[in-house]
Amino acid sequence: MIPGLVAHLWQSTLFAGAAWLLTLALRKNQAQVRYWIWLVASVKFLVPFSLLVGFGTLVSRPAVAPPIQTGWVGAAEHLGQPLFTIPAVAARVAVTSDGANPNYFAVAALTLWACGLTIIAIFWLVRWNHVRALWRSATPVIIPGSIELTIPVMSIPGLVEPGVFGIFRPVLLLPEGIREQLDRSQLDAILVHELCHVHRHDNLTAAIHMVVQATFWFHPLVWWLGARLVDERERACDEEVLRLGSKPQVYAAGILNVCKLYVEAPLVCVSGVTGSNLKRRIHAIMKNRIVPRLSFTRKVALAVVGTAAVAVPIVVGITYAPALRAQVRSAVQSDTAAAPKFEVASIKLCKDADFRPGRGGGGGVHFSSGRLIVNCETVASLIPQAYLNSAERAVADPHFVRLLRQPVKGGPSWIDSDFYRIEATAEGAPSIEMMRGPMMKALLEDRFKMKIHRVTREIPVYALSVAQGGPKLQVAQKGSCVIVDHDHPFSPPAEGQPMPRVCGGVDGRSGGLDTYGQTMAGLCFLLSGRLDREVIDKTGIAGMFDFHLEAPRAFLFPGLPADGTPGGQNDPGGADPADSFSAMQTAVQRLGLRLERTKGPDQFLVIDHVEKPSEN
Repeated sequence: MIPGLVAHLWQSTLFAGAAWLLTLALRKNQAQVRYWIWLVASVKFLVPFSLLVGFGTLVSRPAVAPPIQTGWVGAAEHLGQPLFTIPAVAARVAVTSDGANPNYFAVAALTLWACGLTIIAIFWLVRWNHVRALWRSATPVIIPGSIELTIPVMSIPGLVEPGVFGIFRPVLLLPEGIREQLDRSQLDAILVHELCHVHRHDNLTAAIHMVVQATFWFHPLVWWLGARLVDERERACDEEVLRLGSKPQVYAAGILNVCKLYVEAPLVCVSGVTGSNLKRRIHAIMKNRIVPRLSFTRKVALAVVGTAAVAVPIVVGITYAPALRAQVRSAVQSDTAAAPKFEVASIKLCKDADFRPGRGGGGGVHFSSGRLIVNCETVASLIPQAYLNSAERAVADPHFVRLLRQPVKGGPSWIDSDFYRIEATAEGAPSIEMMRGPMMKALLEDRFKMKIHRVTREIPVYALSVAQGGPKLQVAQKGSCVIVDHDHPFSPPAEGQPMPRVCGGVDGRSGGLDTYGQTMAGLCFLLSGRLDREVIDKTGIAGMFDFHLEAPRAFLFPGLPADGTPGGQNDPGGADPADSFSAMQTAVQRLGLRLERTKGPDQFLVIDHVEKPSEN
C-alpha cells in the first residue's frame, strides 16, 4: 500500500510540474485559464492514472470475470500502483492476502494520516461554524444602484470583509456600515468582484481543493497549489471587474479601504476581496493592461494537452490489456508455484461399487508420513479445507472443523456426483493440515484447473448466548480426554484396555448426547449439524467442558432413529425445523444457555471454473 501511495504522489507531483510549465507559457493570457490549469492539477491528486488505465482494460475485456475479494485495503493498494505494475501487484495482494502478517509501518502511517485529516477537518469545521453563526445573525439589506444583484445580500456585525458564503445557495455578506465607508463607485466595484466569484462558482472549486488538502495534508505541494488557486482566482475577478468598466483607480482604492477597515475572510470557502498578494494585485490593477485572450492555436493546443492527459492512460489500458492480463496470470502462477506441492499425485475415478460411500459421506482420507490417500471423495468435499486461509488454519479444533462447513456454490453437477481416489506423495513429512490444505489446493488448481473466489453474505443463524441466571457448565477435568493430533495420533491401548475418551468426541450410550473436553465453539458445531441454520458462539466463555444434552434421540442423532437402523420410521430427515429448534433450545436451557434467531456473516466459496482431470 505504501509503495502504491508513493507512486501516485510522484505521478501527481510530475503532473503539477507540467501544469506549472503550462501556466508559465500562458502567463500573459487571462488569469482564469491559469486558474483552471491549477485546479486540474489539484483534482489529479484524487484521480490516479491507474484508475484510467483500469477503465481502458475494461473496454477491451470480452467478459467480466468474478472479482477477487481482497477487501478495501487491497482496493486502495490497487488504485495507487504505478501504471504498468498495477495488475501484477494486485494479483500478488489477492494471492497472499490470506497469510501475510500486518505491516506495522503501514498501520502507523495510516494512523498518523487519519490524525492529520481529523485535525484539519475540525479546524475548518470550527471556522465554518463561526461564519455560519455570523450568517445566522445577519439581516437582509437592499442596495440601491445600477448593479443587479442576483443573490441575497445580508448585513453582518463585526469586522469582516465582504464575501460570498455558501456553495449551492450563495449569499453575499456585507459588514455593517460599509456603505458609509465607501463611495458609490468603490462599492459598485467591490460588488462586481463578489458577483464574479458567484458566476465562477469559486466556493465550489475551493471546497474541492479543501478535500485535496485534507486528504494529502502531508504533501507541501497541495498547499502551494492552494496559494496559486487563490492568486489566480482573485486576479481573474480583477480582470473581469476592469473589463466591465470600473476605473482602475476607483477599484484599487475600494480594495485598499476594505483592507484598512476590515480583516480577511475567516474561511477559505468564503470568497472575499482582499485575498492573494495584495501588492501585486494593486500593481496589476493600476497598470490596467489589456489581457489577450487565447488564440485559436493555443486553444487547440490546450485542448489537445487536456484530452491527452485523460486519453493516454485509457489507451494504454486498451492497447496493453492482453499483456497486463498475462502479467496478472504470471504473478498468480509464480505465487502458486511457490506454494508447497505434492511431488507425485495419481487421480482415478472410482468405478468399483466398493469405493462408493454410504449415507455418511466419502470413503475417508488416510495419511502417513509424506503420503496422502483420498479414498473416493467428491471434489466438492475436498474444497472447503483446501481453501482455508492461513488465519483460519491457525484456529484450533473444533473451530477449525466448523470452518470446513463453508458452503461451496457454483460448478458443474459432477463435482458432487463423481468420486475420485487420489494418492499423493510429498517430499519430507508435511503435516496432514498442510497436505489437505495448501498442497491439496495446489493439486486442485493444477489438475482440476480450479478457480475459486470468496463471497461473504448476511444469512439467518442461531446465536448461542448465556441465559438469565448464568451458565451451568461442568468443566472438563485435566487428562479426562485425549486431544487428537492428526500428525501424531495416540497409540492404541493394550489388549483388554478401554479406548480413551477423545476430546470433542460424541457418546450416545447414556440416552442423551455426551461430549467431553468440548469448547463452546465445538458445541456450536454440534448444534449446527442438528439444526437448519449455523450456530454462532455469543457466550464469550473460554475453556473445555463436558456437555450432556437431553432431547429426543431423533434430533440428537439425525439419520439414526431409536431402533438404530438407518431409514427407520423416526428418521428426522423431513422433520419440521421448528421442532428441531425447540428440542435443541430446551436442551441448552438445562446448561444455562439459550438459542436465539438472528443474522450473521457467512462465507461462501464460489467456483468460477473447474475441469475433469485426466487420469494417471
